[in-house]
Amino acid sequence: MTFRTENLPGVSPTTPEQTRGFVFNHSMLRIKDPEVSLDFYTRIMGMLVLRKLDFPEMKFSLYFLHRQSGDTPPSDEGERTAWTFSQRGILELTHNWGTESDPDFKYHDGNAQPQGFGHICFSVPDLAAAVSWFDENQVTYVKRPDQGKMKDVAFIKDPDGYWIEIVQPDLLMNLGR
Repeated sequence: MTFRTENLPGVSPTTPEQTRGFVFNHSMLRIKDPEVSLDFYTRIMGMLVLRKLDFPEMKFSLYFLHRQSGDTPPSDEGERTAWTFSQRGILELTHNWGTESDPDFKYHDGNAQPQGFGHICFSVPDLAAAVSWFDENQVTYVKRPDQGKMKDVAFIKDPDGYWIEIVQPDLLMNLGR
């Protein structure tokens, strides 16, 4: 029998037909300074910027980033916008204009009280190599893989203080057992 879902209280035993084709497309993080955040996510995390959308009347910009897995995005802007919104695993960075000029401006990272949002996660093929790369680039850690009770899992911070979990999937086969 093929696995479909874990059977837990509150879990629907069936998937509504009306949801066929739904795709989890993106999560959004608000950023203070796009230049700093784009450097981190493109240079340190290896993401590509698929699309930037500006909304001058509302004074904000959206940056859509992705770790591409094969498909080549269209070069036409309109087609690339539609393509971007059909992908999985997109990170949307939202910049409200002017925040980069305010030295006291800071977003809530979701992990300080009151807690809410927790983190995003990147899977890596080699956790030790990723940790070495982060060290080389002076990335701030919340937790290194050898610290705490949960081993083989790292948490780093992005420039706005958001937590990013770093995992090597084959090291997690006994997680939660």
